[in-house]
Amino acid sequence: MSAPPQPAHSTLQRKLILGSTSPYRRELLSRLRVPFDTARPDVDETPLPDEAPATLARRLALAKAREVAHRFPEAVVIGSDQVADLEGQPLGKPGTHERAVAQLRRMRGQTVVFQTAVAVVCAATGFEQLDLAAVKVVFRDLDDHEIERYLRAEEPYDCAGSAKSEGLGIALLSRIDNDDPSALVGLPLIRTCHMLRAAGVPIL
Repeated sequence: MSAPPQPAHSTLQRKLILGSTSPYRRELLSRLRVPFDTARPDVDETPLPDEAPATLARRLALAKAREVAHRFPEAVVIGSDQVADLEGQPLGKPGTHERAVAQLRRMRGQTVVFQTAVAVVCAATGFEQLDLAAVKVVFRDLDDHEIERYLRAEEPYDCAGSAKSEGLGIALLSRIDNDDPSALVGLPLIRTCHMLRAAGVPIL
């Protein structure tokens, strides 16, 4: 008996690639128990003049997915980007201890919106989807000693907003409002699952 025909967009045999070398996104995607490879996207992440944080996150997520899909056209590629939004101003990865101190001082007692965008692209089928998960985080009114102790303990210098909510950084916060809990860590899995299914990638 012959196998039933697959839909035209089916990607059952296609490789899944995470267009990121972030260990946080890699760990999140591995929760889905779907085999995948990783590739570093070659994308300039410099914000455009007066670019809003949500717009920046969307643009970079799609650019990352497209760039990797251009190199691996037969694969289904996931791209993602996160930008911390403080009153309309983007806060990126601090990179250094001094910048992390400055970020946390600015954020103490404030509500910060972590804009996390995810894109799924398959060049071979022309599939392309983009979505955004916004997570509102209220920071405690931290004193300088708490900031210093936290940064020395966790060294979150590769995290937008200088805090790891999945680790000790949770102690910096007083509230989190979101509809996709994994978004704050760096990859909104609920939205990612929805887009992968739409691209023809089975999750369950």
